[in-house]
Amino acid sequence: MLRKRGQKGFTLIELLIVIAIIGILAAIAIPMYQAQTLKARLSEVTNAMSNVSSGLMAFRAEQGYFPACPDIQAINTSLNVGVSEAATSRAGGGMTVAADGTITVTAIRGVGSPVDTESLTLVPTTDTNTGGVTWTWGGTLAAVANGAYLPRK
Repeated sequence: MLRKRGQKGFTLIELLIVIAIIGILAAIAIPMYQAQTLKARLSEVTNAMSNVSSGLMAFRAEQGYFPACPDIQAINTSLNVGVSEAATSRAGGGMTVAADGTITVTAIRGVGSPVDTESLTLVPTTDTNTGGVTWTWGGTLAAVANGAYLPRK
């Protein structure tokens, strides 16, 4: 009588197919993971800038103008906004507020390539009819990866 041999293990073709599938998934997943990691690190800076913009709006509502703040210490004292240590360390060149309300972070650091050494701005535009303010993200970071690292509007 003939007896069927039971299959033990995988064939070479099956193993190669599994390895190819894992390679394809890794080629897609690793760059996406790295991009999300950069965005997460950059969010410390963008969140701090958003908090400063809220403080600027409150100051403007009370005083009628935007204050010029040359550094993070002046921002903290003038606007009563606490910029976190993490955001301060990521804002390597410092954070400033111009007299027109533009918030600028120069020389971002500790985020990773290609974001490091770029600048980020948050520019207010006042509607002359309503007096409302619209904030727009910009700076040299806008040109990196077609603005992929800028916060969503």
